[in-house]
Amino acid sequence: MTDVMPRIVRLAGIVDESVVDGPGVRLVVFAQGCPHRCPGCHNPHTWDFDGGAGVGINQILLRAEANPILSGVTLSGGEPFAQAPGFARLAQEARLRGLSVVTYTGYTWEQLVDSPAPGVHDLLLATDILIDGPFVQALADPGLAYRGSRNQRMIRVQDHVAATPAHSLNSRFSPSSCLMCVASCVTSSVPR
Repeated sequence: MTDVMPRIVRLAGIVDESVVDGPGVRLVVFAQGCPHRCPGCHNPHTWDFDGGAGVGINQILLRAEANPILSGVTLSGGEPFAQAPGFARLAQEARLRGLSVVTYTGYTWEQLVDSPAPGVHDLLLATDILIDGPFVQALADPGLAYRGSRNQRMIRVQDHVAATPAHSLNSRFSPSSCLMCVASCVTSSVPR
């Protein structure tokens, strides 16, 4: 788990049941604040880091536990990695409850693996499927599963972690080993 254990994350909102933000029925948590500001973004109200409201991580988990049909939790935004320690804790706790975690980010896998920012690697390791890359309006494709533009990738993070025994929730990523392996963990189809 992360060294700093935040109890609150700043959110733009929560959708209790979604079937378009990852496999199965998902609780979608929208982070407030985004540095990317992608042209054509469908959530521009999430960009302002001072917007939204602070919500207790335990409140979010109780909301997820109250819905027996959920398959998992999706972290969207805004940018979840802008609040990586808090979202890492949320993702870790969700997985302990048997829920899968899908995380959307405007950063690329490579940028995240190389990041020294607190909580980034913890959030990666607590994510089952990462949708990476900024939304690019010129590459928009409404036929893509769970993605808005063709540059975005679905990375099965846990497949990668399982294939690389040196990774654990208490270790740091090795950028070179991750970059060599990530190609085999990228999918363009509906995730398992």
